[in-house]
Amino acid sequence: MLWDVLPTGKQPGGAPLNVAVHLHNFGAEALIISRVGRDDLGAELLDFVAAKGISTDYVQQGETHLTGVVKANVSDNNEVVYKIVQPVAWDYIQYDAALGELVAEAHAFVFGSLVARSPASRDTLYQLLEHAGLKVFDVNFRAPHYSREVVTYLLQQADVVKLNHHELAEITDWFGAPAAEATALPWLAERFGLQAVCVTKGADGAALWTGGQLYQSAGRPVTVQDTIGSGDSFLAALLTGRLAGEQPADYLAFACAAGALVATYQGATPAITAAQVRALAAAPAA
Repeated sequence: MLWDVLPTGKQPGGAPLNVAVHLHNFGAEALIISRVGRDDLGAELLDFVAAKGISTDYVQQGETHLTGVVKANVSDNNEVVYKIVQPVAWDYIQYDAALGELVAEAHAFVFGSLVARSPASRDTLYQLLEHAGLKVFDVNFRAPHYSREVVTYLLQQADVVKLNHHELAEITDWFGAPAAEATALPWLAERFGLQAVCVTKGADGAALWTGGQLYQSAGRPVTVQDTIGSGDSFLAALLTGRLAGEQPADYLAFACAAGALVATYQGATPAITAAQVRALAAAPAA
């Protein structure tokens, strides 16, 4: 939960925050666990979350570290480059029993790899995973803020994994596994006992392995403003459909349309609706 600093100004961001906002957009009750500084930027973020209709009850406030800031370079519309300040407040998320109870009661617990860069938040994440039901791992490689050891552990804990094609190539390379998605996705699922694994490919759509079957969905033809938050809206849409019991081919197409729609806006959390996404999903594929 942080600020993305763009040439046009600052925007609320952080993958878990973005996913929570889009889950809310699609009709789910989403809560976020994070930490901000007791500073002006933290107060602004809390106000933003509350204005989006999401509770801030589980967002901690700290005196010692400032609210997170990321400098985003969007010179390439399709590949955003991030400089992530460290240490900041979300590196020090503290565990308590109320968080464990919250996670235990949730239909799904979504977590990323970036929060595990610091020992304090990593330990909290590991404790929360012990309470979680459906564990959804949003792989989010931001060099140098990840390690093979930690990512492997998180894959072992996960039930559902979402990653992009660059991350899939790196992970399969670690293990000397097949790189082509048609073989890499089932390999990952078997290796780590996953219910589902999904790879996003930007304008080329996405592929999903679940239930012993590979599903493909093409990208949607849109005019890209920036891709910040596209993967997060994709995950929110994918999870919304999966939890609702929809067919994999349907919720994969819905997710691809959600990611494409967000790319037509500047910033990660435009106020899109499920109806808008469905309309784009029904449009001709790229």
